[in-house]
Amino acid sequence: MPIDVRSETGRLKKVMLHRPGKELEHFVPDEMMRLLFDDIPYLAAAQKEHDRFAEILRENGAQVCYLEDLAAEALRAVPEIKKPFIERFIEEGEGPAIRRSERLRDYLMGIEDERALILKMMMGVSQRELGPGYSGSLVAQVRGEESFLLDPIPNLYFTRDPWAAIGEGVSIHHMFSATRRRETIFGELVLKYHPDFAGKVPVYYERKTPYSIEGGDIFNLSGSVIAVGISQRTSPEAIEQLAKNIFADEKAKIRTVVALDIPSKRAFMHLDTVFTQVDSDKFTVHPAILENLAIYELTPGSGREELRVEQVGRTLDEELEEVLGLSGVKLINCGGEDRIAAEREQWNDGSNTLCLAPGKVVVYERNGITNRALRENGVEVIEMPSSELSRGRGGPRCMSMALERE
Repeated sequence: MPIDVRSETGRLKKVMLHRPGKELEHFVPDEMMRLLFDDIPYLAAAQKEHDRFAEILRENGAQVCYLEDLAAEALRAVPEIKKPFIERFIEEGEGPAIRRSERLRDYLMGIEDERALILKMMMGVSQRELGPGYSGSLVAQVRGEESFLLDPIPNLYFTRDPWAAIGEGVSIHHMFSATRRRETIFGELVLKYHPDFAGKVPVYYERKTPYSIEGGDIFNLSGSVIAVGISQRTSPEAIEQLAKNIFADEKAKIRTVVALDIPSKRAFMHLDTVFTQVDSDKFTVHPAILENLAIYELTPGSGREELRVEQVGRTLDEELEEVLGLSGVKLINCGGEDRIAAEREQWNDGSNTLCLAPGKVVVYERNGITNRALRENGVEVIEMPSSELSRGRGGPRCMSMALERE
């Protein structure tokens, strides 16, 4: 089976990444907020940090594949989809892209190497690249020849969000922000046309479904239970639809969806920015979410389209014990017992760990207090450099799409 993820802690066997590319150099300070960045990473250093991340994954037995390679392989496998794929990408680029759609299509169709085409689509296309016929237009003269007809997609190195593995299936997401919605086109291309995935993976959510949901909010707690965060970027409507679709699949073993309602703000954009699993019975958590955390359980109702929804009165550790059948759960605070350290390190993804095997995680080296707390609780911690990658507001889990776990 091409996808098999039934836990957050089973030994990581296969994972998909995207190595940051020129898209990180194709936006300026005035565009940071629109493109969801608080700062502009230094690309060369970000690539070195990302390469070390991939090296850590390989050193620990994981097969690393890259989104850009899988997408290119899908185009090679089914060459007749190249034109409609490009046309849809331009259509979803909206604005200036629609006004230049024919010329953009010809320009992109002229890129013969599939991998080069995918990378160009990711990094964006400027007015200047279309030649003098367009660089002399009124739009180009007012906005400048370097303005983009197709925006760069700088958040792509957070491969966790556009689609998520759920058991043997996937959800392909409707992203919260318009600037990220084209990211899911690449995942859909891979899942529908790549020989390793085409026709082999049930899809539990489609990217054109109108409710926003992102992969950083989805956790495979066990073969029968997933948790989903109600967050800034994942709506309760999306969670209900996802649950209905999963429960309608007779082959799916998931029968409980635990919805965790966390504060809706940028610092807590996804559940995995405040909570991740580090061992079979241990979790790291930002303590700020615990006091008023509302927890709901969604289970199949009496009819095919019906859900049973119940708000439970348990605390987070009690709920985890209940759904996982454990006698005890340890919550390890991000920042230890220091409130200021908790807020600072959570902002730099101290709670965003990636489990390589039970009790073994990769983390950002900059979060020293949280990393020490993990070690004091028996977790093996592998630190990676993070000065530049962390500027995008995402950690090791955000940057990895698990495809197979033991």
